[in-house]
Amino acid sequence: MQFPDSVAHLIQYDHELAPHLWLGIGGPARYFAEPTTRQELIELVIAANRLGIQVRVLGGGSNLLARESGVDCLVVSLAAAALGELSIDGDRLRAGGGAKLSHAVTHAVGAGLAGLEHMLGIPGTIGGALVSNAGARGRDIGSVTEEIEVLGRDGQVRTIGADEAQFSHRRSNLGDTVILSATFGLEATDLETLTKRMQKLWIIRHASPAQGGGRIAVPFVDPDGATAHRLIADIGLAGVREGGVSLNAEKPGILVASEGATSDDCLKLIDRVREQVLLQTGIDLQTNLRIW
Repeated sequence: MQFPDSVAHLIQYDHELAPHLWLGIGGPARYFAEPTTRQELIELVIAANRLGIQVRVLGGGSNLLARESGVDCLVVSLAAAALGELSIDGDRLRAGGGAKLSHAVTHAVGAGLAGLEHMLGIPGTIGGALVSNAGARGRDIGSVTEEIEVLGRDGQVRTIGADEAQFSHRRSNLGDTVILSATFGLEATDLETLTKRMQKLWIIRHASPAQGGGRIAVPFVDPDGATAHRLIADIGLAGVREGGVSLNAEKPGILVASEGATSDDCLKLIDRVREQVLLQTGIDLQTNLRIW
């Protein structure tokens, strides 16, 4: 298919996705682009829509599993600096969809604004965090989200409120929506107090680092009132292996991929663990990984 001249120079064909993903697994995207400006992103989406090509957004790649067969769509990376700009107006933080979540957290804390520090250490981008309603220690990003700027397939930009995003426990209805930016309502707090709080959260989060090397991902969503780590450990599946992937022996809520691991290995292990957890505890673990 022929993309218009205005964006044709941005298109890469049969571009390998594995190097962009934490697990390092996956085949090629039929079309791949890294727009450097907001306008280029809009023009790419409009062009793909006119050509009948599905658009999928690539953020940080921390919770994404791509099959080796590849994806027949346009994958758009939001890695360009212009798509991840951060700005503060009073007690509000505005973040581009491609901004790293960690950068948004430190930017807010540096300005003495509380509300995002619980996201410290969670990988990925603002867009990805909104799609999965990322959170930790009883707080999620949806709870401080005021509005989200989204791009429709027709190139129209509109702003929706948090209610329209339908945030719930580690879920939203944003799906493959192209998120241009989001505005978060935060709380002005004494900088010294906030910095100490963030340091404490960092220590807690990194008190028991994952072992085992390799490439990692978090395959399951913690169910309300429990953790996937504890459920898996309690039924004796810590360290379980399927082909080239395994669950970490010390922190079984983490999946580790070794060289030669495949998407089928990952999916088989995930299905096996979900089945056993459901049989032995009655809890249906939901997957955290987006699967292309």
